[in-house]
Amino acid sequence: MERRAILKVVLVGLLVVSFALPAGVSAQSRSRGGGLYGDWRIKMKYREMEFESILYFSRNQEGQYTGQWISSWGISELKDVKFEENKLSFTQVMRFRDQERTSKFTGKIEKGELSGLLASDRGETEVKGKRVPRTPRGVGSWDMKIKVGERERTGILTITADKEGNLQGMWKSERGESKLSDVKYQDRKLTYTRVIEREGNRMELNFEGTVGYTSLEGAYKGNGWEAPATGTRIGASIMGTWNLDIESERGKSKQRLRINPDMSALYGSNVVKKINLDGDKVSFKYKLQFGDQEYEMSFEGKVAESKLTGELKTSRGTSKVTGTRRQFRRRGSTSRSQN
Repeated sequence: MERRAILKVVLVGLLVVSFALPAGVSAQSRSRGGGLYGDWRIKMKYREMEFESILYFSRNQEGQYTGQWISSWGISELKDVKFEENKLSFTQVMRFRDQERTSKFTGKIEKGELSGLLASDRGETEVKGKRVPRTPRGVGSWDMKIKVGERERTGILTITADKEGNLQGMWKSERGESKLSDVKYQDRKLTYTRVIEREGNRMELNFEGTVGYTSLEGAYKGNGWEAPATGTRIGASIMGTWNLDIESERGKSKQRLRINPDMSALYGSNVVKKINLDGDKVSFKYKLQFGDQEYEMSFEGKVAESKLTGELKTSRGTSKVTGTRRQFRRRGSTSRSQN
């Protein structure tokens, strides 16, 4: 019975996809307001069921707009993406076995919200969405070393962000834990204040550092002295966007895994609360919710030299997963980075 229920859900999903083809990608953009680049979480209704997917927009090397649609069923590319004066349009082609369906989206982006209609020979469906906020680069956990004279102090610095983007921080070492205040991140600069209280003495330390992809370099200052500090990002080997190839008895598909600096993630359009990393071993779980039905999926694998391999297990069986971390080129830079 469970197998039939899941198959029914998948088929319904494919019908919805005939209006809105699934596809995936992640975003690297600082656009605000009416900008296009980035991830957009969209919602559509089919009969009484609501489906969520993610639209991703970027540019190719020729400067042309590109797009992808991400869902629980895989990834597809968008064609003829046009965006001018906040008006957005694109064409979507869905291929399922020997069948092909074309849909056309026309809509707009205003004040960080996307809306419009997706039309095909089956009719029209309304699409609404909002930009997915990017996790600030300073967020995450750092293995810190502080040089105090001839001695070296170590600790774990953890920066988190709430839904509104406000930052909090904690410092943990063998001497205990302390909460940070005035945590701010802007233009690669991380600052915060740390208060140390021991044996009736109170010392206020101000930190300022520069955040790199895997490193944090800065210094603590207080009471007329300065102590250099360096940090190494915990989880850097897995963080970024992964393009995945999925292979099972039902065939092949593509998917995206985007791992944020705080080790939360998106697998397709599904939220993963925590990516577990132990050495080179990677694991995570997420749940698919369709109406009143819920299904748990789990992944176990390993990462080595920007390659991710493993198995995705569901109640329908096991799929083989292989992935490579996506590279992107920053504008005005000749070096390549990971996202």
